[in-house]
Amino acid sequence: MVAAGRYLPNLSALELPWHARAVADAIDRYESLLPSHGWPNWVLGNHDNPRIATRIGAAQARVAAMLLLTLRGTPTLYYGDEIGMHNVPIPPDRVHDPFEKNVPGMGHGRDPERTPMQWTPAENAGFTAALPWLPIADDHQSINVERESGNPISILMLHRRLIELRRREAALSIGNYVAIPEHGDLLSYRRQFDKSPRLLIILNLGSESAVFRNAAVRQHGAVALSTYLDREGEAFADRIALRADEGVIIELTDV
Repeated sequence: MVAAGRYLPNLSALELPWHARAVADAIDRYESLLPSHGWPNWVLGNHDNPRIATRIGAAQARVAAMLLLTLRGTPTLYYGDEIGMHNVPIPPDRVHDPFEKNVPGMGHGRDPERTPMQWTPAENAGFTAALPWLPIADDHQSINVERESGNPISILMLHRRLIELRRREAALSIGNYVAIPEHGDLLSYRRQFDKSPRLLIILNLGSESAVFRNAAVRQHGAVALSTYLDREGEAFADRIALRADEGVIIELTDV
């Protein structure tokens, strides 16, 4: 949002319980408070809060990526979240954050989510040839840009596909947000703009499979993208089964 000539980040989602109804209510409330000329923005991760993969798990981090990049407004992505980086334990002698130094052992330190970007599987994750100011994650050899760029189903590739789709489809970049009432672990909404394709987003925030069936959606279509990156083109006709920790974007067509 912009007020009095300055950008105001929407940080409310950082502390939301990761439950479909809580997230849906927060989106609806935020949308309802915006003036007609307002433009929303969304922040799911930043340097003051535990990383997304640490807060909700690696599987749901993919669902969070689809949520962030399909909501109306400007998405804010914290470095490293696009490759699934998580909080890193910081030994006492490597602490830098004043919060942790002032009250050690209380868990207020923010160093765990501020560790260096993991570029490659090489020493120090390719970030520096010197000793980095904070430790590198033990699994940096598998969680890094280089490795994930070569993996067609990595979380990095999911982010790239989402960004590509967002740039291509006006419904995602500038379209309206239309909430679709749901229950349980499912969160669903529609994005639409003028005569561009209408997109249905369905997110399973649960760890068990679920089925979307909603009388409010009377259109057929096809899956444009799944967080698993393996269902493109699959037909949709009023209902679809989602696996645990899965989100899908469906391009709707008139029938």
